[in-house]
Amino acid sequence: MHNKAERLQRAKPPVAESPPELAHRLPPGQIWTERFPILHEGEVPNYDMAAWSFRLFGEVGEELVLSYEDLMALPQTEIQVDIHCVTRWSKADTTWKGVRVRDLLERLNVDPEALHVMVHADPDYETNLPLRDLLGDQVLLAHTYDGRPLTAKHGGPLRLVVPHLYFWKSAKWVRGFEFMKRDRPGFWERNGFHNVAEPFREQRFSEDGHMPEDEWKNFEFD
Repeated sequence: MHNKAERLQRAKPPVAESPPELAHRLPPGQIWTERFPILHEGEVPNYDMAAWSFRLFGEVGEELVLSYEDLMALPQTEIQVDIHCVTRWSKADTTWKGVRVRDLLERLNVDPEALHVMVHADPDYETNLPLRDLLGDQVLLAHTYDGRPLTAKHGGPLRLVVPHLYFWKSAKWVRGFEFMKRDRPGFWERNGFHNVAEPFREQRFSEDGHMPEDEWKNFEFD
């Protein structure tokens, strides 16, 4: 599984078609789908929510550990965004609800030199982001999708949603943020995928490569 980037680079990219009214919203090489493919590494976790917690640590004045109830007591935000997976599917106008990351970080004294974040998630997954990428209006810790509690297969009880980047940066089963002065690569970033992951720049791989048109069709979806 960890040679996924190398395997996908060998395939030719698709010729993407789009309804005219959505064409400007579709990144290069992507295809719109009504499906919601289910892609992840490892098994779907099973949680005891009484013991579940979210940890904010690293280069901060004081570590903060929140329960699910603590997060639900914070201001809640609903967004409607397009999402884009590195395996070439895009889904328009998805609706999410949760805690805006920027609102959460107002509770935390982050070191001014901590410009990077490692997102920690189950099972033993991590992905890296510049802190600035977590501060946008549409970046959430989401617990609800399309008006319903987020299912376990899509990352419930809580997943990160960073819609302006490829969706592997939107970690499922997120459990904490580690604030860092220096960047370090996460799981997929160590295994051939791009460190930044901007869809409109096609930042898929750490080196130039291609992704097959139908890779995502091999996975479960709903």
